[in-house]
Amino acid sequence: MNKVYDFLKDAGTYYLATVEGDQPRVRPFGTIDLFEGRLYIQTGRVKDVSKQIHANPRIEICAFKDGAWLRVAASAYPDDRIEAQQHMLDAYPSLQGMYKAGDGNTEVFYLKDGTATFSSFTAAPEVVAF
Repeated sequence: MNKVYDFLKDAGTYYLATVEGDQPRVRPFGTIDLFEGRLYIQTGRVKDVSKQIHANPRIEICAFKDGAWLRVAASAYPDDRIEAQQHMLDAYPSLQGMYKAGDGNTEVFYLKDGTATFSSFTAAPEVVAF
């Protein structure tokens, strides 16, 4: 899991896919956090991505850096604790102008039952489960 975290953190931007009905939805994301041994992402409760994850927690993430890419398939579950929200906001101070822990909009999701696949054109894929 630390390798997944490091890759996503270093990449800066990754692409998060959700499902809305029968339509995939993909958008750039940039938040990743390790808190209490779990990977977390963050968004606003009012955003469509939040509604999509609540309706179907299965998500996928894809990121590319230095000639390699990472694909993560997992389920995302909300963690409403103020501590989890604050930990994320402390890791991303630039978000604190838009979000506050406990504001009713800040939402963090932890990833569970994840499978990460590290790939490149020069090496065999490496699969990590978390």
